Amino acid sequence: MVKVITYGTFDLFHEGHYRLLKRAKALGDYLIVGVTTESYDKTRGKLGVIDPILTRIENIKKTGFADEIIIEESSGQKFSDIKKYDIDIFTVGSDWTGMFDYLKDYCQVVYLERTKNISSTMLREQRQQIQRIGIIGTGRIANRFMTEAKLVSGVSTQGVYNPRLESAREFAKRWEIECYEDIEAFFGAVDIVYIASPHQTHYEYIKSALEHRKHVLCEKPMVLRKEQAKEIFAYAKEHNLILFEGIKTSYCPGFQKLLGIACSGIIGNIRNVEACFTKLENSDSRELTDAMYGGSFIELGSYVMLPILKLMGLDYEGIAFDSINGANGLDLFTRVTLKYKTGLATATCGLGVKSEGRLLISGTKGYIVADAPWWKTTYFEVHYEDTGKVDKYSETFLGDGLRYEISDMLALINRTAKNDFKLTRGESIALAGIIEQFIEKNQEREK
Repeated sequence: MVKVITYGTFDLFHEGHYRLLKRAKALGDYLIVGVTTESYDKTRGKLGVIDPILTRIENIKKTGFADEIIIEESSGQKFSDIKKYDIDIFTVGSDWTGMFDYLKDYCQVVYLERTKNISSTMLREQRQQIQRIGIIGTGRIANRFMTEAKLVSGVSTQGVYNPRLESAREFAKRWEIECYEDIEAFFGAVDIVYIASPHQTHYEYIKSALEHRKHVLCEKPMVLRKEQAKEIFAYAKEHNLILFEGIKTSYCPGFQKLLGIACSGIIGNIRNVEACFTKLENSDSRELTDAMYGGSFIELGSYVMLPILKLMGLDYEGIAFDSINGANGLDLFTRVTLKYKTGLATATCGLGVKSEGRLLISGTKGYIVADAPWWKTTYFEVHYEDTGKVDKYSETFLGDGLRYEISDMLALINRTAKNDFKLTRGESIALAGIIEQFIEKNQEREK
């Protein structure tokens, strides 16, 4: 007897699950299916599991493919189960290719081809449907998105569009999704559009996606003009669509905890915020060669402006930009100073100059400091006049962080969350306005 084992969450049971179990059963004579607990899923970074474990087990039973069902509840259990049940073949979907090669010393490892074009859950009684995601753009962030999206329950990445067809084909082949040559066909196949194309293309892609009645998650900066931001948010609201700007820091648990502590009164009234984010890019990178839409502030400004707008508000009285520019005119380092009625703020970012990247929040009773990378907030401290008193806080940051924004957007679509307080429409509009002012300042300098 050839014994086969596979594992999964099997949430919102759909045809992809069914086909995987069918193919797993065909590999041998006896199939064992391991169903992960919600608590174990959380430890391994999977977010938003909806169905209780008993429902997930019952759905697997209904297929008739499983000869035995077990519960997976801890790391390292796969090795133990292979030994315990005398397994010949371990199998999972091909989206995990290479992840379980370490088990090849103990049994055969088979990666089954991923099912494309998942359209819905199989069971009519399910409360929620699988939300199909389509990606516009095939750069670095799009590749990271693919890894993160598969760790959010309730979504399936269906396909990709890029007018540079060869790039789209390579991306689709790598991730086993559909490549769409025609954007109309692309919009027809998805529910959510994730936009990871060059900055200057965002506005038109967002408009088109919304006009096709698709929810939109767009990389930062969402748009480069304040009026554009107002227009697309108004359109989304009018048509009951969700429009999200993908500044991942906004949605990560540690940053939300930091904001809560800062606004709790524990450091008194906030009077100053200083945020810095620098990283050194190659001189031939897109960020430092795109004469119109490259440079430090357009690339990183959304991050450093975020805590300022969240903590100090949108009604600044004055703003000033100072930059160190390269030979091609792009800013290698930029400092933005904002004056408020009751305080000051400084945002600093750089792609060609390195600085200490920290977030400092100063109040009338103390201050909060989060060292780099504070934009992936995992740890921060609260200091007081009494130097012997320091409060320390920590929080988990999973993977690349994109799963948090995907999960939060899904909650709004499914109406399990009621508002977008983590990054409001007003804050995204204000960010677009500040970027617009920066661009106009540079254009005046070049005249």
